[in-house]
Amino acid sequence: MNVGVHFVNFDVAGGPAGIRDAVAGTAEAAEAGGCTMFTFMDHYFQMEAFTRAEDPMLEGYAALGFVAGRTETMTLGLLVTGVTYRHPGLLAKIVTTLDVLSGGRAMLGLGAAWYEREHLGLGVPYPPLGERFERLEETLRICLQMWGDDDGPFEGKHYRLAETLCVPTPVQRPRPRIMVGGGGERKTLRLVARYADANNLFATTPEQVRHKLDVLLRHCEAEGRDPAEITNTTIARVAPDFDAAELVERMTAYAGIGMHHAQITPLGPDPAATIRRVGAEVVPRLAEVEAAPVG
Repeated sequence: MNVGVHFVNFDVAGGPAGIRDAVAGTAEAAEAGGCTMFTFMDHYFQMEAFTRAEDPMLEGYAALGFVAGRTETMTLGLLVTGVTYRHPGLLAKIVTTLDVLSGGRAMLGLGAAWYEREHLGLGVPYPPLGERFERLEETLRICLQMWGDDDGPFEGKHYRLAETLCVPTPVQRPRPRIMVGGGGERKTLRLVARYADANNLFATTPEQVRHKLDVLLRHCEAEGRDPAEITNTTIARVAPDFDAAELVERMTAYAGIGMHHAQITPLGPDPAATIRRVGAEVVPRLAEVEAAPVG
């Protein structure tokens, strides 16, 4: 089982001036400790479900560009990009830029978006859920077209592009990997099966996650997709005083139902210190754990 870092808490020691060192130190500790992926959230305001909207939050792709300059091997992405926040053609260009300047390490994580307050607060349109899912599928199609051989027009219900020109092309071949985040059984997991290289499911309980993977398997069958092509990922929040043995045991249970990767979210004011412990005490032990086949 691979391990990565999902950085969500910018309320670190030193206030705004301390964020740069906290992000750099955490990313460098993650890579030195054997982590394979580094992600941020995609929000304008901090999540109220986590703390307060008034707490610090950075723009995700600018932050990833900074991390790209401080690291060499980890995959970089947002977990996950809100489909409403950027026009699809611009989003494909942003991810391509990250891929080129990181040496082929960008991932496009994409979801339907949900945080109404930040949309209304900054004047970003917030369409109904059904329309957001329509836009999500069109965005996936646009990105795939821009990363393919067809630079002609795109005509959809919500987006119309006269040209899907994307030069330079991504460094990765055939394109950056795509993750669709969320566990919605009718729409989200169908989009995973149809378009994505990876999913992200909340670590509720192994039984509930197993059910989601069974639903994904049925969607893969309907789409004629080999589920082995899809990387199953989850997230685990970790406090500074975490019990390494308990974390390994918990993530091993998820590997046993088919999860391949765990994104560790360090809490507290010194995330780099937490991730140094993860690298020393967790990554080597989970590297010995093989995900069970799904289905």
